[in-house]
Amino acid sequence: MKNTMSYKDYYGSVEFSDEDNLFFGRLIGINDTILYEGDNVKDLRKNFQEAVEDYLEICKEMGKEPEKMYKGTFNVRIAPNLHRELAVYSATHGMTLNSTVEEAIRSYIS
Repeated sequence: MKNTMSYKDYYGSVEFSDEDNLFFGRLIGINDTILYEGDNVKDLRKNFQEAVEDYLEICKEMGKEPEKMYKGTFNVRIAPNLHRELAVYSATHGMTLNSTVEEAIRSYIS
């Protein structure tokens, strides 16, 4: 089951509070906190899309560039011996460390 929805290249979580009998979520992958809720799935999706539109409008009014979720860079912390093995593997296969990691991730999620 996928507990996310997307709109205009933004993704939001989909959660349910049994206590409040309410669906809720937040934009994921950006630093700003953008929340939305709904009594049912249709309202949740509508409020999610409105939250994205409101976020983009507020950024425009403030002269702030809206955050894009994924820029293609991230830091990964791994054990030093794994880092060494990866670097050696990359070098002996004529690849950069980045291309080796990208290939490994691609094969993992495919």
